[in-house]
Amino acid sequence: MKIGILGTGDVGVALGNGFIALGHEVKMGSRKAGGEKAKAWVAKAGKKASEGTFEDAAKFGEIIVLATLGTAAEAVLAQSGARNLEGKLLWDATNPLDFSGGMPPKLAIAGYDSLGEHVQKAVPGARVVKCFNTVGNALMFKPELAGGPPTMFIAGNDEAAKGKTTQLLKDFGWETVDIGGIESSRYLEAMCLTWVLHGLKSGSWTHAFKLLHR
Repeated sequence: MKIGILGTGDVGVALGNGFIALGHEVKMGSRKAGGEKAKAWVAKAGKKASEGTFEDAAKFGEIIVLATLGTAAEAVLAQSGARNLEGKLLWDATNPLDFSGGMPPKLAIAGYDSLGEHVQKAVPGARVVKCFNTVGNALMFKPELAGGPPTMFIAGNDEAAKGKTTQLLKDFGWETVDIGGIESSRYLEAMCLTWVLHGLKSGSWTHAFKLLHR
């Protein structure tokens, strides 16, 4: 498959590398083509990797990954072009984190709203699935943890998109729990803060959630 990554940070790199390791083609998008970070990633990632603008990546991908800072997410989607995302599975890996008061961050969007819902409203024709927002980039692909595969919680309105996401997550080394529609992003974005608070208290950032069943 062809994958478009929106964002050149650690999350975009980790997920892009994961897709390439699974044999997919990946185009990483940024505000301007030829950016240093994107070019450096392409040089390391090999022949299945390419780079361009956000719009280039959105046009290229059969699946799109939104991997920007939460504060930039809606602007990046606007630059990508809603028409280029029409009908496509879009993974929303963002969190609306506000660092203005220092650490720990707070949620800039909370209560009866979420960034996931903002993303879906910004690109109503895309099939948005919230995922990969509750773990650090170090464990995104093939996490090896003593308790077995960790749990990726997902949310979205499109059942087929969540089914495809579940298949891909298995390839990435995860089990999946679907917690409902895109409005459930409210709780997944709060889970990100739980992940951050544990990291700050423990001094370790290689942890993930696991849902256990009897």
